[in-house]
Amino acid sequence: MDFNGQKVLPAIKRMKDFEKVISNNDEYMVMLDLHIAQLGAVMSHVRKAGKKVILHADMIQGLRNDKYSTEFLCQQVKPAGLISTRGDVLRTAKKNNVMAIQRLFLLDTIALETSYKLVEQIEPDFIEVLPGVIPQYIEKVRKDTKTEVITGGLIETEEDVMRAFDAGARAITTSREDLWKFNSMN
Repeated sequence: MDFNGQKVLPAIKRMKDFEKVISNNDEYMVMLDLHIAQLGAVMSHVRKAGKKVILHADMIQGLRNDKYSTEFLCQQVKPAGLISTRGDVLRTAKKNNVMAIQRLFLLDTIALETSYKLVEQIEPDFIEVLPGVIPQYIEKVRKDTKTEVITGGLIETEEDVMRAFDAGARAITTSREDLWKFNSMN
């Protein structure tokens, strides 16, 4: 499972950014901070443009992030993938054949060990490691979990992007528009 060679996944925080990504050549995008009332219109535009959206399930305002809302997202909204820190969301996504991406925050050893336990239980398709500017942990998480890693958070330069890839990241997520062009450069 991959992103059809796409290395940078635009992460959209504002609808004006959504409009930019809809008109570019990238196939995949990540929707952050979305309101439940926007879901229908967003998905309609995504499908019309032939794009694929990964929804951050924990950040959809007005929707609980539990297995029932995840069933709704998988069966009615039909995103390409869901990002979450919650086991029920990830399990339900996998059960519905929707890409499950476990978000892992590099806070401390306890947080890392807790996330590893969830990885063992869920076997997500990808782990999103945040922040993405700690290359040795990108490599460590990938090796420790034997799961492909994407990364994001605090990536500000092309050098940050290259360090993440050198550490083994399959893709990066970023809301920085100046890094979205990376896909067309490589």
